[in-house]
Amino acid sequence: MPDKINKEVLVDAIAYQDGSIVSKQIIKKPNGNITLFAFDKDESLTEHTSPYEAVVYMVDGEMEITIDGKLYNLKTGEIIVMPPNISHGLKAAQKSKMLLTMIK
Repeated sequence: MPDKINKEVLVDAIAYQDGSIVSKQIIKKPNGNITLFAFDKDESLTEHTSPYEAVVYMVDGEMEITIDGKLYNLKTGEIIVMPPNISHGLKAAQKSKMLLTMIK
């Protein structure tokens, strides 16, 4: 990927796969990671916790994100912060692409 990235580059950088979640690591550093995900409709990550703060940027689509029991509907262009050690889960309301930044 080029150094300068816009939304269109992110959308085109990963393809949807029927019935699956696809991931592509963009950066892996000791202090954090950035990963691009493509979710088919209704694919999900079950509720879990992480010791790290995470930021989700919706590149395309719509995602239902539950954080500490509260439901948030994130759409293209929106961002949400998931605090460390708090239960969270994600479900694609439609085919969706998101950029996940984990801060260690």
